[in-house]
Amino acid sequence: MGIVPLTNGLQLFGLFAVTLMLVCYALESRSRWFVLGFAGACALGSLYGFLQGAWPFGLVEAVWAAVALVRWFKRA
Repeated sequence: MGIVPLTNGLQLFGLFAVTLMLVCYALESRSRWFVLGFAGACALGSLYGFLQGAWPFGLVEAVWAAVALVRWFKRA
């Protein structure tokens, strides 16, 4: 029993999206541009959710993207 390897591009895309979310979220206090990056990463996460068939995940990530965009505009 081992770790299941990433087997396709969609899984790599999902890994990229959530990793980018984590990095941007951790750095949000440094610049408002990381808030925008977080919004973009959430949009990518949403796309990933819909593409893999997990529409509730895609929907929630889309909401997070919208919330982050509002926060980005408010920090201007």
